[in-house]
Amino acid sequence: MPIITVKMAKGRTMEQKQQFVETITKEAARILNVKEEWVTVLFDEYDRENWASNGQLHSLKFGEGFGKNGAE
Repeated sequence: MPIITVKMAKGRTMEQKQQFVETITKEAARILNVKEEWVTVLFDEYDRENWASNGQLHSLKFGEGFGKNGAE
């Protein structure tokens, strides 16, 4: 039973997450040769003020709302 954890910044829509889990579930089941109902996807979502890369908080680096409408 594959359990897939996705860590990402908050801000994606329910529709984006639904499309993602449908796609990742189908591909995981196909590649791992398991039933789709055995695949579990968990989202760990973080505020941008609690995420940093290259020494800078994402809330400062990217600004408010970054990524909410897809890859900006």
